[in-house]
Amino acid sequence: MLNTLLPILLFAALALAVIGAGKRFLMWRRGRPAPVDWLGGLLAMPRRYMVDLHHVVARDKYIANTHVATAGGFVLAAVLAILVHGFGLHSRLLGFALLAASALMFGGALFVARRRLDPPPQLSKGPWMRLPKSLLMFSASFFIATLPVAGIISADFGGWVLALLLTVGVAWGVAELFFGMTWGGPMKHAFAGALHLAWHRRAERFAGGRSTGLKALNLDNRSAPLGVEKPTDFTWNQLLGFDACVQCGKCEVACPAFAAGQPLNPKKLIQDMVVGMAGGTDATFAGSPYPGKPIGEHSGGPHLPIVNLNGKALVDAETLWSCTTCRACVEECPMMIEHVDAIVDMRRYLTLEKGATPNKGAEVLDNLIATDNPGGFAPGGRLNWAADLNLPLMSEKKSVDVLFWVGDGAFDMRTQRTLRAFVKVLKAAHVDFAVLGLEERDSGDVARRLGDEATFQLLAKRNIDTMSQYHFNKIVSCDPHSFHVLKNEYGELGGHYQVLHHSTYMAELISGQKLNLGQHKGGSVTYHDPCYLGRYNGEYEAPRAVLKAIGIEVKEMQRSGSRSRCCGGGGGAPITDIPGKQRIPDMRMADIKETAAELVAVGCPQCTAMLEGVVGTRPEVKDIAELVADVLREPLAPGKPTQPSQVDALEVH
Repeated sequence: MLNTLLPILLFAALALAVIGAGKRFLMWRRGRPAPVDWLGGLLAMPRRYMVDLHHVVARDKYIANTHVATAGGFVLAAVLAILVHGFGLHSRLLGFALLAASALMFGGALFVARRRLDPPPQLSKGPWMRLPKSLLMFSASFFIATLPVAGIISADFGGWVLALLLTVGVAWGVAELFFGMTWGGPMKHAFAGALHLAWHRRAERFAGGRSTGLKALNLDNRSAPLGVEKPTDFTWNQLLGFDACVQCGKCEVACPAFAAGQPLNPKKLIQDMVVGMAGGTDATFAGSPYPGKPIGEHSGGPHLPIVNLNGKALVDAETLWSCTTCRACVEECPMMIEHVDAIVDMRRYLTLEKGATPNKGAEVLDNLIATDNPGGFAPGGRLNWAADLNLPLMSEKKSVDVLFWVGDGAFDMRTQRTLRAFVKVLKAAHVDFAVLGLEERDSGDVARRLGDEATFQLLAKRNIDTMSQYHFNKIVSCDPHSFHVLKNEYGELGGHYQVLHHSTYMAELISGQKLNLGQHKGGSVTYHDPCYLGRYNGEYEAPRAVLKAIGIEVKEMQRSGSRSRCCGGGGGAPITDIPGKQRIPDMRMADIKETAAELVAVGCPQCTAMLEGVVGTRPEVKDIAELVADVLREPLAPGKPTQPSQVDALEVH
């Protein structure tokens, strides 16, 4: 009886799974075209799944080991089950292999079940609560059904009663893990996730690569709306990526806006995109809602607007404007979903097509067009901060080693202290540098994050045209946002440069023995990682190496490095100013105070502004350039290195 029913169950489930896969693929393909390497992606998928993806999952050892046992056991057990029980290859060797795979899967499923008994708050409930039972049922049923194949028990052991029980168990497990994988259910992520990794919109992220720059928008294509109005305006592989969400909630835990009580939860946002892709409401969402917004009030469809400015839709506009674009969600996602890309795509539609940038957003964008800076300051004042510094200008020198990109901190009195300190460092090291002066315009970062791709491209092309008149080897900036845009986003518009953050460049100067440095005499110091320097560009070591070289041992915060908490200053968040229960910089300052450090070292003018804006008693905030400038001794004669003892502490990786 069992030998007759098992092949029927297996092949029926497989046939239905194939039909479901076709339906799901057609649903994804409603999206806009996107170029992918079809065959190359499929061939690369196993490595991406087992190495690149596991590298992210491995940050949590418990989950990593559970995932290896459960997923690895399932893949092996499913293939062997089809061979042994589907095609009837009753080899003892295959039988023992299937027993081992089923046992491995069962062990992993036990840990899944254990976690689901007392799930962390970020885990979605609902259908996910039945997943451990289905995993256990699948592995246990096939283990018992395979014992006769391995010769451990006789084929007629237990009679028709056991055969019936096993048939029910196999039907349950197979239905959930095969049929449910493509028709919808808690195992859907396994099917969609594998194809998402194969045809990822940022294939550069795999094999140790990095890809964080926003993709340029074709402003000349007026056959479709600029940005994303409805789910089908996303590219088809973005829709595929949304479907790959495992609802683990790692993005939710990492999101600073969610923690601050602003109406954003990255996990729910992705699930809302899934709802919109298929059509329906969020009433069945079994995870945490957007703070302050109950479940069941939002609905949408593949061809309906995602945001309705005049009433309820799939997503409220303030949810999109709460994002700081810090990429903490992307960094933590075990399925490598690109939340920030989706948010900016939807912002582009609201800004470019609807003119619906909230609060001071419209004013800032108008200022950028009128004065080339977000504050609306007279462009002629861009060099006032350096009136006494006799800065060399590119228009006079024409060719230099370093172009110092000043940025719009030139109009901010606090940031001017950082700029002056860095100029002091450059001069002490006898660097051949110059600035663009009045020819420099805003880099366009704020405009692009607010969705105004037109203003970004206008500013970027003007800057590129200006810089094309001169020769320089590298650009150095004190602002990670300008650094990131110049390095990673100007290229699509024709501007290809070597760009360094000032901490990286100072590390090079110290390593090259170009600076005569003393030692920091102050109290304890902690360091805050800027999002656009760390998560966006992978630079964590250089700032710490510079601090170490001047005698500072950093007292690390619990959330540092790739898991550093955002200060709240990115993505135009201070401009859109969506209220929450608390302020993001206040939360970051609480992290800082836990270290009992007397000073916070930073490497970003926006981080400086946000942290210094915290009300009440707090540690002093200083840019790394200021700390280095504070310990500069008499400048060395050109070409004369420092003593080796002064640079032994520097370790740049």
